[in-house]
Amino acid sequence: MYPLLFLVLQRLFLGALTLFVVSLVIFASIELLPGDVAEQILGQSATPETLAAFRTELGLDLPPHTRYLNWLNNLLAGDLGTSLISQTPITDLLSERLYNTFFLAGFAALISVPLALFLGILTALHRGSSLDKAVNVVSLAAISVPEFFVAYILVFIFSVELAWFPSIANLSSDASLLERLHRTFLPALTLTLIVTAHMMRMTRASIINLLALPYIEMARLKGATPTRTIVRHALPNAVAPIVTVVAINMAYLIVGVVIVEVVFVYPGLGQLLVDSVSKRDFTVVQAACLIFSATYILFNMISDLISVMSNPRLRHRK
Repeated sequence: MYPLLFLVLQRLFLGALTLFVVSLVIFASIELLPGDVAEQILGQSATPETLAAFRTELGLDLPPHTRYLNWLNNLLAGDLGTSLISQTPITDLLSERLYNTFFLAGFAALISVPLALFLGILTALHRGSSLDKAVNVVSLAAISVPEFFVAYILVFIFSVELAWFPSIANLSSDASLLERLHRTFLPALTLTLIVTAHMMRMTRASIINLLALPYIEMARLKGATPTRTIVRHALPNAVAPIVTVVAINMAYLIVGVVIVEVVFVYPGLGQLLVDSVSKRDFTVVQAACLIFSATYILFNMISDLISVMSNPRLRHRK
């Protein structure tokens, strides 16, 4: 128990340290962007005195390291800051957007994870068959095609030709669950086609590698059916690599939704990030990037812990 607790604390410390380094990179990247925020907000007709007073009000006249430490202190206190453009607390801006992004990612995960595991096990059972070859061709095509192209194809088929789903996933705050599912189906399907291919191929590869091991051959010699051999003997030992790729793709469903949200004009965190970059609302950009980074680090940390706990050789190192 104590080694496991120490491992969890160690991973939490490394995750926090990684997030600190990422925050430095985010702040430094924002600082290197060209342009003047004050001039962007007030316009080019603003006088130098007005610009100077506005920079002082926003704290832009302070040295970069001072502004970073102030930002970090506010983050530790739970304050993400205020939007430079709208002067609205960033927490208010992110609350509904973050919920929409997590809803879209969860919707896609409910479809993609079971489908990927089922296809991975099925193709491993029928390795070299016509089904295996067909699924592999489709998965390779899904991996090779960019997300925006997949999204436009789905819009053309299901919105333009069939008129089953809307091409713009605009949501209202009082939308019902069925309306949300209907309007977010095309963005969720786009994400599903991308991540299912990765998870399916990793599941298939992990199980095929295990099927070549001696203990699997022994199970077959004892008369175990192919399904029982995979479910009872191979799949438990394939948990670590499968969980790793599932966690990475779950992180991608949240972090990688920017392009999909822009294509479907989905009111999520990715769309807010793009809008804030175009408006040079740097405080919102910093907060959104930090949330994306924290999500990715968290999912990787969870997958790492599950991989260690599912493997006795990693739990009990000599």
